[in-house]
Amino acid sequence: MTSHGGTSRGGTGRVIGGVARRVLVASGLLMVLVGSGFVVLLISVQGLRASEHQARHTAAVLTSAHQVERLVADLASGQRDFVITGQEKFLQPWQTAQEQLPAQTAALQQLVAGSPDELARAQELSRSVTSYLQDYSMPEIEAARLDPDAARTEAATAEGAQRVAHIRSVLDQLIASEQQLSVAEQRHSDSVTNQAVVAATVGLAGSVVLILGFTIYLTRAIVRPVRVTAEMANQLAAGDLGVRVPETGVGEIGTLERTFNSMATSLGAASADVAASRARIVRSADETRRQIERDLHDGIQQRLVSLTLDVRAIQAGAPLAELDNVADGLSSTLDELREIARGIHPAILSEGGIGPALRMLARRSKVPAEVTVGFTTRLPAPIEAATYYVVSEALTNAAKHADASVVLIDADLTNDRLVLVVRDDGRGGADPANGSGLIGLDDRVQALGGTLVVESPTGAGTTLSVALPVTS
Repeated sequence: MTSHGGTSRGGTGRVIGGVARRVLVASGLLMVLVGSGFVVLLISVQGLRASEHQARHTAAVLTSAHQVERLVADLASGQRDFVITGQEKFLQPWQTAQEQLPAQTAALQQLVAGSPDELARAQELSRSVTSYLQDYSMPEIEAARLDPDAARTEAATAEGAQRVAHIRSVLDQLIASEQQLSVAEQRHSDSVTNQAVVAATVGLAGSVVLILGFTIYLTRAIVRPVRVTAEMANQLAAGDLGVRVPETGVGEIGTLERTFNSMATSLGAASADVAASRARIVRSADETRRQIERDLHDGIQQRLVSLTLDVRAIQAGAPLAELDNVADGLSSTLDELREIARGIHPAILSEGGIGPALRMLARRSKVPAEVTVGFTTRLPAPIEAATYYVVSEALTNAAKHADASVVLIDADLTNDRLVLVVRDDGRGGADPANGSGLIGLDDRVQALGGTLVVESPTGAGTTLSVALPVTS
């Protein structure tokens, strides 16, 4: 046992932590997958935020550019209407646009300040608008006030159209550049989103596969072996000391299986030692009783018989009253001694076997008893002695406690086992825990590898069922 335990400890030392390492590795992989998915999602969210910001910025730039374009158009239309009509009221849109354009172009430059190319275009647009106002529009209006015909010349009109066309061209370039930036940012955002979707799908699928595989592994490597070990432990607790679990587990589970089998082996060995010890005690008690019986029969009993004969001889020669009393006393003592010898170990059991012994007990019983023995062969002495004392105790209990009218005794051999049933029709309610007699009988029967079952429902009599293996 010591060598076996040492080997188990050595094996345990080599495999300890196997399941724990697998659990940690699987948990780490799951954390990496889930963490990677979250990182990609965060990057995607950041990309979407950047795309949204760019979209808002583009919308603001486009709004500002269109506002500048509208104001320039108001400048041109207001100037044209004034030159054609000569009426000051048509200069109102022109004056409003003149007041708002500096602030609007400045706002547009501020919006595109982050892009050098767009900032350069916005600055060129601001210079073109300022030049249009100061170098063309304002002088043309003053000239129209002095000489309307001079302001209506083809050259003056063509110059204004060219300047407005140049301003619109710069605005178109600025708008196109901003739209390209927006499209590029949107494409980048879509690409990041697609990558996030793919990464999330792969991560989710990988997580599902890993969790499924990990669940199957835990079921096979831990849950199933632990369940089998638990079932074997229940059988072991129920008294089946021969159960063993397959030693197929890894790591701590394998250690548990080997430890369980080692424990079951130790319990089986200890139980066998206890059973052998109890059997030796019973055999020793039986042998002691037989030895006492032989000693009484061969020693004291023979001397008393001799003395009785001597006294009878003296009584025949000299009939004295005192000698009669002595002879009677010796006879009584001899009878008592024989009775004691029969109580220690019945002579009829040794001489005739279990059948005659049970019938003798039935004849002596205070409660009428019927005996049925289905065999005539002799049984091992311990089996016969146990059977005799079980029936004797059952008859005594029926007479003292059961208030029975009849006791049925049935003994037979079945599959190398002696099956004994003692049944009475008394009041029932017998409890083995309340009497030392039945407890002693149970110890005797168990020491021989048998079983004793007491069934005693209240008002339905008592039945003792005994099964003893008939082995030498």
